Amino acid sequence: MRVQISSRLASITGSAIRDIFKLLGDPSIISFAGGNPASSALEPERIADFASQALRENGRTILQYGQTEGYAPLRESAAEFFRHNGVHADPGHILPVSGSQQGLDLICKALLNEGDTMLVEDPTFLGALQTFRTYGARFAAVATDEDGAIPESLEEQIRLHHPKLIYLIPTFQNPTGRTLSLERRKRIAEIVNRYEVPLIEDDPYCDLRYAGSPLPAIKSFDAQGYVLYLNSFSKIISPGLRVAAVVCDDDALLRKLVVGKQSVDVHSPNLNQAIIDKYLRSGLLQQHVEEICASYAKQMAKMQQMLARFPASISYTKPDGGIFLWCTLPEGFNATELLTTATKRGVAYIPGTHFYAQAGQHHNTMRLNFSNASLENIETGMERLRELFISQGLR
Repeated sequence: MRVQISSRLASITGSAIRDIFKLLGDPSIISFAGGNPASSALEPERIADFASQALRENGRTILQYGQTEGYAPLRESAAEFFRHNGVHADPGHILPVSGSQQGLDLICKALLNEGDTMLVEDPTFLGALQTFRTYGARFAAVATDEDGAIPESLEEQIRLHHPKLIYLIPTFQNPTGRTLSLERRKRIAEIVNRYEVPLIEDDPYCDLRYAGSPLPAIKSFDAQGYVLYLNSFSKIISPGLRVAAVVCDDDALLRKLVVGKQSVDVHSPNLNQAIIDKYLRSGLLQQHVEEICASYAKQMAKMQQMLARFPASISYTKPDGGIFLWCTLPEGFNATELLTTATKRGVAYIPGTHFYAQAGQHHNTMRLNFSNASLENIETGMERLRELFISQGLR
């Protein structure tokens, strides 16, 4: 076909993770490239029971068209669930969405114009960067360290660039696993309220904590409603159900999010929303989260144990939770180019360059996921990676 691709999508090449998945059809390749929960963390029988309950009790309503604003019982149970993270939201200010990615898309659709500047952590979630690029955003990077985004850098970038939006992942950040400290959460909430710049707080990993004390969301310190809180049930219940929620205190903006969603999917699937609602009300979720956290903690410890045997020139993060570790290799070492060789040796990862707003940088970094690999595969795959790096001259 001879068609003219829109300027909006002409330069968008797709997700690096999805492209790498195409290389992994060979079962002999051990993949640390994804971000999936463990297969053992999924509960088809329990989900089937909740679906059956919902259909028996309210099937004709659930199988009919629903409100774009979402399934009312879920808005109530989600509001109650978010309280444990310090987010006290009115159910009327919660919009269920089809995965966090849709939440990001709707916020961008409502607020971003071509050429508007966004502030993002460097590095940050590549899926979010792809969404922001689709809407023509320009990027300015907020400096980070072991305690997450640096408030002084955030404020400096606000003054320099007058951004339309800010995007942060405060807890067990994707891709680094780092967590924003309590004092920085308070400080950042104060900054965005003072400068009146909306902040998207993307918080899908907050419940996957294996050590240390939970921290309240940035949203809990939001005095004027400039923090848009985004959370997902993908990592703790099921990614395939595609249920997440946006908390938005501004009625006018929330209405625009609803209008934007109307033209995309009318509403998120009622049955999926009802299943999540049933789970939240069942009293069983906390035990399930504790069980998967106990398993993930062992997987993370195994991967860190293997990394400790790697050449000393390689550094890596040591988070208290989440599903990712971030590795930094010596300057001049190109993990991007080495991926093809790695897959031939039976192991895969995501090159870190894809997580930076400015393309073509930081080829000496990579992200490793441990949640969807057995302890045996972590040991085998990491040994393959260690041997590969040593063969490339790393010491």
